[in-house]
Amino acid sequence: MALSHPPAGALLVRVYYEDTDFSGRVYHASYLRFLERGRTEWLRERGFAHRELAETSGVAFAVRSLQIEYLAAALMDDLLRVETSLAAARGASIEFRQRILRGDSELVTAAVLVAAIRDGRPARIPASLRRLLKAPS
Repeated sequence: MALSHPPAGALLVRVYYEDTDFSGRVYHASYLRFLERGRTEWLRERGFAHRELAETSGVAFAVRSLQIEYLAAALMDDLLRVETSLAAARGASIEFRQRILRGDSELVTAAVLVAAIRDGRPARIPASLRRLLKAPS
């Protein structure tokens, strides 16, 4: 895959040695980091950086639930595409659909529910972010 820039709504991730297990395949927990980066960049592309959001509203996001399907293995030096989309937004949570691909091959699919928290308790998503999440894409 020779993309210099990812398509809209996607993040390109190169697999490094540190991402793999003894077999040379991506270690299952490494995919969680790739998915996290995808969600973080999805928000950043829409004008919301985690640190700024926490500093201005006191709100941070924590994964509440995660359903993941491992369909095929990625290998060292592979260039992966992490695609992220909004599935639903509620008062204090956002549900994302994500997938990781190598070229046209789907390797991982995930449904991730993140909860907005402030001082360790559920909190409403800030109004500016809620408006963006409800806007038609």
